[in-house]
Amino acid sequence: MGLGGCVILIALGAILTFATDWHVNGVNLDIVGVILIVVGLLGLITFSSVLRRPRRGFGPGIGADEVVEERHHYYDDPRL
Repeated sequence: MGLGGCVILIALGAILTFATDWHVNGVNLDIVGVILIVVGLLGLITFSSVLRRPRRGFGPGIGADEVVEERHHYYDDPRL
């Protein structure tokens, strides 16, 4: 779930909790709204922690300015 999905869940939850006075038999819309807000906030926290994680670089011992030499071994070459 991306940032947009989290914001939509929070907005829908807030609308159901604070802006409606509908009554549905067997369903408490205030609780459904609070659940949507909590799920949206958890998704937002997860999404932001993923953004704070360091990205993988080149790895240990290999820098961007190092030259890597390739050696090709041809076994049918009589000079070997």
